[in-house]
Amino acid sequence: MKNYKNDGDSVHRMFYDTLKGGDFRAREANVFRLAECSASLIDQAVAQGVPFAREYSGYLSNRSFGGVQVSRTFYARGQTGQQLLLGTYQALMRQVKAKKITTYTRHEMLDLVLINGVAKGIIARNLDTGKITRHTANAVVLATGGFGKIYYLSTLAMGCNGSAIWRAHKKGAWMACPSWTQIHPTCLPQSGAYQSKLTLMSESLRNDGRIWVPLTRNDNRKPEDIPEEERDYYLERKYPSYGNLAPRDIASRAAKERIDAGHGVGPLKNAVYLDFKDALANQGKATIAKKYGNLFDMYQKITGINAYNEPMKISPAAHFSMGGLWVDYELSTNIPGLFAIGEANFSDHGANRLGANSLLQACVDGYYILPQTLPHYLAQSGNPEAINKEDPAFIECEQQVTKQLEELGKINGSKTVDYFHRELGKILYDKCGLSRNEKGLIIAIEAIRNLKASFYNDLKIPSKINGINEELEKAGRVVDYLEIGELMCIDALSREESCGAHFRTEFQTNDGEAIRNDEEFKFISCWKKSDNVPLLIKEMLNFEFTKPTERSYK
Repeated sequence: MKNYKNDGDSVHRMFYDTLKGGDFRAREANVFRLAECSASLIDQAVAQGVPFAREYSGYLSNRSFGGVQVSRTFYARGQTGQQLLLGTYQALMRQVKAKKITTYTRHEMLDLVLINGVAKGIIARNLDTGKITRHTANAVVLATGGFGKIYYLSTLAMGCNGSAIWRAHKKGAWMACPSWTQIHPTCLPQSGAYQSKLTLMSESLRNDGRIWVPLTRNDNRKPEDIPEEERDYYLERKYPSYGNLAPRDIASRAAKERIDAGHGVGPLKNAVYLDFKDALANQGKATIAKKYGNLFDMYQKITGINAYNEPMKISPAAHFSMGGLWVDYELSTNIPGLFAIGEANFSDHGANRLGANSLLQACVDGYYILPQTLPHYLAQSGNPEAINKEDPAFIECEQQVTKQLEELGKINGSKTVDYFHRELGKILYDKCGLSRNEKGLIIAIEAIRNLKASFYNDLKIPSKINGINEELEKAGRVVDYLEIGELMCIDALSREESCGAHFRTEFQTNDGEAIRNDEEFKFISCWKKSDNVPLLIKEMLNFEFTKPTERSYK
């Protein structure tokens, strides 16, 4: 947040936009800290060589994202996340070369090791050799991202998973608000049952693209043959103040409502149009190409359609998990010595994340907060005793994960891992996705339990543990997904209100807007693992500097 555009932006405005965007279901202190650190982060990224876009004057350029009415977001064309990753990675490799850091690439965490209730290391598996190794530590930091891939079809990379945080949860770490998952409105639609991933198109496209569907149901005309008076620019109609830059949860629900009502477009009628006709007429092709040229090229490469000549087709897709491990203000979980940062925790976004805040939170947590709070923990811990890899806790943990891997390989059923993952994704998208209700969630919980039983009876994977075995890796992750999915539905069922991305159809206004219940549900749902039913622990939310109001973008 630097207010380069002089459009009235400020730390407080960003703080309020983020809190409101999350439907007042986040801690004020965490959100304010995120806004406060944002300006410094941009300077940090520039110093690392991140090539942010610049104005002719030399100032860094800004543009708007969903849920805000100022130009706040710094960007590197449509590759901001990738460029930030490259800057971070280069900084990391400097430290590796200086022998201050040792990296273990192609390793996956299989379990957390506790000694006397304190995190003292992990068990990992080398994905190339299959060798299981023990790693000791005076503190463990999980920066392993979210679990949005649980829906199977998502914008996330194929290797993304929730196993690290779930294994920590099974060792006692609280899981906070797992049902708060974000469905992104600006993705390429599914084109067939064979797909295993969907493509994210940058939300920045909504700055200049106008979203619409035909007014007539099941309209098979080409978009250029549909006159203006027969088009429904539904976001501009429903949310005139924000228009096409309505927050993601609202834009995604609105798209689904139009698609479900029979106004979808494309071969499968599962998309809406994102049209740049007016922007091209007003600004010219050269200006639009300068802003979004790489995105238009990517779209044409994937779909074969030139978006300069006809509208893009976009559709909602699973993207981000606001829920994650519970952490305190210092990013420590309830397990001493275990920290979670970025999307692995729940802390900053509430029930809905605003655009660009994912990269912001990950960087702020890693660059500014953890370097202060982790040394504080270590200093309070006193002189640490040497940790022995031969400690019974490490031996027992390694034996348990080895046994699980062996048992998965022995099932010898007839169905692939992807079959079970795909079926789980269907259940969750239908019953615990853009909208939920009590009946559907009860059905989903039972369906997931049945699917889990089928998984342990009918899974078929190569049995070898040593060497490369991608199916074994995926099987371990789907085991965790089945358990996470059940907790997601339990969490959604327990929260009898609509807030942000958690939209219970029983709690909505006559015109389809969310009804929040601050009297009974102004808290963070923290779930503790137990032998039978998960135990709910409530962290009450207190608002000193803001007053929770109706979240209106009209």
